[in-house]
Amino acid sequence: MSRSQTVIPLWPEGQIPNDLKNRTIQEKIEVGNDGVLRISNIVLPTLSAYFPAKPNGTAVMICPGGGYGIEAAGHEGVDVAKWFNGFGVTAFVLKYRLPDDALWSNKHEVALQDALQGMKLIRENAAKYNIDPNRIGVMGFSAGGHLASTVSTLWHLAPQFSAFDNLSSVDVLKPNFAILMYPVISSGSKKHAGSFEKLLGKNPDPAKLALFSTEKQVSDKTPPTLLVHATDDKGVPVENSLLYYDALRKLNIPASILIYENGGHGFGLAKKQKGSVHGWPDGCHNWLIGMGLAQ
Repeated sequence: MSRSQTVIPLWPEGQIPNDLKNRTIQEKIEVGNDGVLRISNIVLPTLSAYFPAKPNGTAVMICPGGGYGIEAAGHEGVDVAKWFNGFGVTAFVLKYRLPDDALWSNKHEVALQDALQGMKLIRENAAKYNIDPNRIGVMGFSAGGHLASTVSTLWHLAPQFSAFDNLSSVDVLKPNFAILMYPVISSGSKKHAGSFEKLLGKNPDPAKLALFSTEKQVSDKTPPTLLVHATDDKGVPVENSLLYYDALRKLNIPASILIYENGGHGFGLAKKQKGSVHGWPDGCHNWLIGMGLAQ
């Protein structure tokens, strides 16, 4: 069982970084004919906290996907948070700003700024939320998986991104583990072109393209990671997860990967999918147990 959620603003009022103060654009929340909850035009980023009845000290920040154009905050957010609560993990669903030239300067920074700020707030308030500050992870789906992978690989470079130049230590931003669900990773031949175009524009600077191609940014500072993907994913090719996994293994970073023959893209908790992909939550739970993060 979960206690009712608490919504936490990421930034003090009037201090959202890179804000062009354009309020003619209104946040939009809608449920499509497919039953998917979509949020777009996000101007006030938040964390929605979900507390388990018996917290075990582990916490995870969840980044829903949506190609950096929307956020699928239901089946890749709230539903997953409640699932985590079922075995004692405190969960925070991140509502992050989407790259939009009409709203933000340096639009490629804003989602990462929000995700890093989310990690900071969770760790700074760990005692308040009954969380072990050394057991805080990040999870992301699709483009949210890309965001989670940028947090995992670029957290120590935070002072390069506006809003983090006054930190006493960047360690407050570091995730202790990561779970990447059918993630966008590479800007190479297997890229999800739409996500990279939203994030960096149609003619991106090659240096930015390399920086956000996160298989190239894996280092000894990248946390242990679980990746989950379906071979028949026609949205984001499975090679994205394979490239990231290989980069982790080359540096002997603890890494596991669950690859399923069928499942497609955007399956969330995979309650309706046929085949073995519906078992990924059990595989994830077992990974967390193996990492000492769950019972």
